[in-house]
Amino acid sequence: MLGSVKVLVGKDDTRDYRGARVKRTTVTAIECISADGRCLKPMIIWPATTHRSNWTTFSTPGWHYACSESGYTDSKISLEWLTRVFDPQTRVRANHKPRVLICDGFGTHETLEILEYCFANNITLCRLPSHTSHKLQPCDIAVFGPLKTAYRD
Repeated sequence: MLGSVKVLVGKDDTRDYRGARVKRTTVTAIECISADGRCLKPMIIWPATTHRSNWTTFSTPGWHYACSESGYTDSKISLEWLTRVFDPQTRVRANHKPRVLICDGFGTHETLEILEYCFANNITLCRLPSHTSHKLQPCDIAVFGPLKTAYRD
């Protein structure tokens, strides 16, 4: 049974999900942290064509899920994240003031649909130059850099 189970757990989960025959699969998480330190609920992207309910047996309230063949974001998922996660979770706090969304240079963040949505909803999209997010993007430096180092150790 272990060979067919997909598990996503929090860092404090003490249950042991490791097994000799478990195949590892990479999933992508779209994360967003505001300038005041608040974080939005993430969107988890599974490498599949459809989401299976047994992948999230112990669901985390407020998390969003998507699927793509590669397991990475694409223009459809980027728009879905913008409309289902970023906008609803930041709109009220912004109180009709413009919101700035800083993204890496990945092209799926800057489609015509996304730009139109941002314009219509008072969101300023700031795209970092390609191949510079590891040095310029706050999440990569302050959050994911130390996380990657700790995971490697």
